[in-house]
Amino acid sequence: MGIREWIVPQDRVFFDYFDRQAEIVLNASEVLVQLMEDFTDILTKAKKIEALEHEGDKITHEIYELLNSVFITPLDPMEISRLASAMDDILDYIDGATQKMINYQITQPDVHMRELAKLIRLSVHELREAVLLIRSIKVSQQIEDRCIEVNSLENIADDVLSHAITDLFKSQDAIMIIKLKDIYEYLEIATDKCEDAANVLSDIAIRHT
Repeated sequence: MGIREWIVPQDRVFFDYFDRQAEIVLNASEVLVQLMEDFTDILTKAKKIEALEHEGDKITHEIYELLNSVFITPLDPMEISRLASAMDDILDYIDGATQKMINYQITQPDVHMRELAKLIRLSVHELREAVLLIRSIKVSQQIEDRCIEVNSLENIADDVLSHAITDLFKSQDAIMIIKLKDIYEYLEIATDKCEDAANVLSDIAIRHT
């Protein structure tokens, strides 16, 4: 890297990375919903999610490498690191929930799993739109509106998890209770990670207004 590239802010590069990362997370959330709505050929769908998770890991690594190699950044380095980490975490939990469904030999997703998957997709859609907007800080209110929506969706996910656990403990099958509770919680944590990403984006919007 030449001296000019080292000094000049890498605005487009960082923002391009985040755009790609957000698109990958959105694709993974869409495959997750497809899996929940049509529980056939599950290994193929799970492999798609796993491949997206690996692609997301690669982009996160590239973001960190670039962050460590430039002197000036378009956003605070901590903001860049936090956003990259939060987006990567969403992918991890989408992939983790999918793998648990396979490992636990779930025969059919229930209504709670489907609802949580849809909430993840809705949340990620809002995040993707917010990420696309951070190139222009003049639209900070639009970013904030997207982040508020993600927070609202996370609150709904909390309620879904609560109802799921209540229904779950009506069962007498202790092993199934453990398996399903683990899956529910992984899916709900994915919405928590969406909220983490939204909070970073909100901080960016406020700080750079």
